[in-house]
Amino acid sequence: MRQRARGGTPAGEAGPESRGGRREVGNTVPPFPPVTRLVPRASRDGGFTLLEMIIVMFLLVAMLGIVIPRINLDEDLASTGRKFIGGLRALQGIAMSTQKPVKLSLDLDQGRYWAMSIDGKEEKHVPDAAWATPRMLPESIRLTDASSGSIKRTAGRLDLMLYPNGRMDEAVLHLTDAGNNVLGIMVESATGAIRTSDVRIEPPRLAAIPDRVKTLLVPSATVASR
Repeated sequence: MRQRARGGTPAGEAGPESRGGRREVGNTVPPFPPVTRLVPRASRDGGFTLLEMIIVMFLLVAMLGIVIPRINLDEDLASTGRKFIGGLRALQGIAMSTQKPVKLSLDLDQGRYWAMSIDGKEEKHVPDAAWATPRMLPESIRLTDASSGSIKRTAGRLDLMLYPNGRMDEAVLHLTDAGNNVLGIMVESATGAIRTSDVRIEPPRLAAIPDRVKTLLVPSATVASR
């Protein structure tokens, strides 16, 4: 017969404290609880496939490729027009402050313009360091035509005068960019107003003089000799 150890436990048998320090009750409790593996279910709720994301990104890139260059060109044309008009206003102020006419020269071939102050029969640089050198148009902008009175230029040079009383020679200018967008600039001589348009501006036509008015313009000596 097996000898029982103190406490009533047979010799060679494990007591209440089993291996690993866990207490077993009738050998019915497993040492660790069972582990349940979570398997993800295939679901499309709230998600996109890789192919769908690639297609969306391709469409966005295509749209940006169309929109961004147009925005940049339009802004470049508009900013060039604002800079040119600002230069006109600055020269107008110089002519009034110095009480000397200022001549603005436009070079349609080279895409540049500059200003000189008229002092008697001499031409001098205007007293403004910003006009010390000719101003250049951006490479993508062209001065396609310029007219003043009966003179119209599509090439070569055109001169505009700004007078000490604030008047300016009437003028119509057209700037275009690489996308053939147009910016028209019109200077009104009588009022000195400057307006712009995104379409071509036709120069104002001189009204025909009625025959009854023409007789009033003939010198009296000529009328008496008839």
